[in-house]
Amino acid sequence: MWVINMYNVCLVEDELDLSNLVKMYLEHAGYNVIQFTKGSDAINYIDNEKVHIWILDIMLADDISGYDIIRRIRETDKIVPVIFTSARDQDLDKIVGLELGSDDYITKPYSSKELVLRVNNIIKRVYNKENVKKLEYDKYVIDQDRRLVNKNDKEIKLTTLEFDLLILLVSNLGKSFSRDDILNMVWGDDYFGSDRAVDDLVRRLRRKMPELNISTIYGFGYRLT
Repeated sequence: MWVINMYNVCLVEDELDLSNLVKMYLEHAGYNVIQFTKGSDAINYIDNEKVHIWILDIMLADDISGYDIIRRIRETDKIVPVIFTSARDQDLDKIVGLELGSDDYITKPYSSKELVLRVNNIIKRVYNKENVKKLEYDKYVIDQDRRLVNKNDKEIKLTTLEFDLLILLVSNLGKSFSRDDILNMVWGDDYFGSDRAVDDLVRRLRRKMPELNISTIYGFGYRLT
């Protein structure tokens, strides 16, 4: 059994490759990501489910812009944070965004890691920092902010990579990850070593946390159930 205090991020971006890359980084950071490539679909989703932060591209492929979406959001929610993204680095865009109630503005091309950091900072500011994000799996309690794992009030020592892999798997229960996926999300996309490093990392995590039900998918990768 597991419980996760996960924040929902609504990502509206019509460049699919960029959207998928940002989604990967946000999920690695522990967020639940809802993706849209059309502004109309994003507007239809408003009020359907609790969203903790919106990331809106200003210029979208359909006739609805990020500005239209935030206007609709603000009709019912004056608090939820909004980050605008745009390929245009123009003061007017930033001013209009702020006037409409946005919290931040980032210009393309941007680093996905930088975007995640901005999301983290806004989440911490808007939502009570005392509500520490914790995950529970079986008898394990995982404190994401302090990067600690406990079982029966006894700390389990994990390396940085072991902890990052644990968060990835527990935050995506039942989802299958290839070895390449894990390399990109745990080591980073600039890693050029062998994917056998993933097998070694999984083996070490299993040894330290034997109650983790990590399934090996032959010829592909791993999944936590």
